[in-house]
Amino acid sequence: MALGFATKRLGKELQKIHGGLPPGIDLVSASDFDEWLLDIRVLDKNPLYQDRVFRLKFKFSSSYPIEPPEVVFVQLPDRPIPIHPHIYSNGIICLDLLGQKGWSPVQNVESVCMSIQSMLTGNSKNERPPGDEEFVRGNRLRPRDIDFYYHDNSV
Repeated sequence: MALGFATKRLGKELQKIHGGLPPGIDLVSASDFDEWLLDIRVLDKNPLYQDRVFRLKFKFSSSYPIEPPEVVFVQLPDRPIPIHPHIYSNGIICLDLLGQKGWSPVQNVESVCMSIQSMLTGNSKNERPPGDEEFVRGNRLRPRDIDFYYHDNSV
């Protein structure tokens, strides 16, 4: 990534993160300003996610924070991709704030993690989005370039 505003902004965010994150959010790695890994946990007693930890991967462009980061869940042996009506089985998250239209430069890594944590907390449906298999098989776009249709904000 070219040095510039994005690097400066991410440096400030990283400094704040090292000062402490909200409960249930942990920084795993941020060795550069291209990609960060964070773990999140749902803090309530939601049986769908209780005692589970999920890994998020943030990828930043040189246009961050004007442009949203690319944020996906990563599957590891001890970090599953959560089952949720807005999370595809390949880890892509259908969340308006991660798209060009819903993103605002006032958002940051911490606020994105908190939004995803909240999205999981409020979920009661143990299901994938409609058309998950076809989407995962056929999608060739980067997550932030997908023009999702946001039809159900209740989950």
